[in-house]
Amino acid sequence: MVLKIIDASQLKLGNHILIEGDAYIVKSMDISKTGKHGHAKVRMEAFSITSDKKKCLVVPGHERFEVPLIEKKKAQVLSKSGSFASLMDLESFENFDIEIPENLKNEMSDGAAVEYWVVEGKKLIRSATSA
Repeated sequence: MVLKIIDASQLKLGNHILIEGDAYIVKSMDISKTGKHGHAKVRMEAFSITSDKKKCLVVPGHERFEVPLIEKKKAQVLSKSGSFASLMDLESFENFDIEIPENLKNEMSDGAAVEYWVVEGKKLIRSATSA
């Protein structure tokens, strides 16, 4: 569910945008001045939130991007099995299974608290703290 649309020239570092249906975070950008008969160009480098993809784009300043809805929630690890963990949301008490990111496999243990994001319906673990 997209709540907002933003022009490329209004983007700032750290903004989240949708590119080809995937959520990306803007890591660097440069806006060129308009020419005599042209438009401003925006050069940006964005990294995917859900995977390790990197996109480098050059778009007109009036190009419009959708801003994804990102919900940040807390959960508790009920159990760990291989590369998956069973979590319980601390507000709704909903139980669900989710894949553990490589960089958090050593930090997560049973009973640990985690922050997870719901990005366009996809659940992702972002950080973990020991129990």
